[in-house]
Amino acid sequence: MSKGFEARLAEMGVELREAPAPAANYVPFVVVGDIVYVSGQISMNADGLITGKVGADLTTEEGAAAARTCAISLLSQVKAACGGDLDRLKRVVKLTGFVNSTVDYTDQPKVVNGASDFLVEALGEAGRHSRSAVSAGALPLGVAVEIEGIFQLES
Repeated sequence: MSKGFEARLAEMGVELREAPAPAANYVPFVVVGDIVYVSGQISMNADGLITGKVGADLTTEEGAAAARTCAISLLSQVKAACGGDLDRLKRVVKLTGFVNSTVDYTDQPKVVNGASDFLVEALGEAGRHSRSAVSAGALPLGVAVEIEGIFQLES
C-alpha cells in the first residue's frame, strides 16, 4: 500500500491529532531533501503522559502500548512536515526507541515492537524500517518510552 494512509488509520480507529509542540529549544522535525528527521516523541495518550519504568511499574505489553502512542505522534509530525498530506510519505526509514526500564530488563525490542507493528499495520510495506531499541535509566518527564524517526517523502 503506498497511498490512502489516513483512510487506513481511520479503519484502525486512529485519528492523527495535531502534531505535539516541542517542549524545549528544538524543532519537532527537520526536512532535508526528501528525508524527514522527527525529534523524539514521548509516550502519551488522550489522558496524558504514560509514565513509569518497564519491568517495575509497567509490563512489556503496557510498554508496547506506550510505544504505539509514540508511533502515532511520529506520524502526526510527518503529516505536519508534508503540509497536511500524509500520502506524501514514501516510507519509514529508521526508528530509534528508548525504553525507561529497570537495570535487569532485557525485552526492550518487544516494547518497541508496539511502534513497529503499528507502522507496518497502518502503512504496509512503507512502514517496514530499520530500528534500534535501547534501555534508558530515565526519560524526560518520567515517560515510559520515547521514539525518534527518519522518514522518506515522495519527491
